[in-house]
Amino acid sequence: MREWLDLIASWTQGWLSADAGLAGLFASALLSATVLPGSSEVVMVGLLTAYPHLAWPALVVATLGNVIGCVLTYWMGHAARQGYERFQRLQFQLSEPAMARLRRHGPPALFLSFLPLVGDAMVLAAGWVRLPFWLSLTWMAAGKAARYLLLVLSMMGLQAWV
Repeated sequence: MREWLDLIASWTQGWLSADAGLAGLFASALLSATVLPGSSEVVMVGLLTAYPHLAWPALVVATLGNVIGCVLTYWMGHAARQGYERFQRLQFQLSEPAMARLRRHGPPALFLSFLPLVGDAMVLAAGWVRLPFWLSLTWMAAGKAARYLLLVLSMMGLQAWV
């Protein structure tokens, strides 16, 4: 196991500096939080394997990038609804069961926005149904930070174990 981690660390350090790694993590986290496919967790694991001392800065950078990506997705949903209503000249009626559930549970449901596939859809739907932005942002940020915190703690534990 230790040889495997050493191999990843040396390979990553060979083409990636610590600063470039943080910038790449930010970009990966931002894009992963939009409707584009991506996995910032893989980038974070590679970065923390090569540079374990960057655990806490990586947590902050990844969370910030992911939250900014969520904000973009939220406003895309908001704008999509405005465009739909404008061009269709009618008010959208909330009929989808999933959107009705999101409306019923409100912003706290966005804590689960870190989930693969459904998380991005939840954030887009939150913008569509016009959930309160600042409260939604708070719950999204808490969920994203919790996910990255668990990943950082797991990596620190794994590195201490081997």
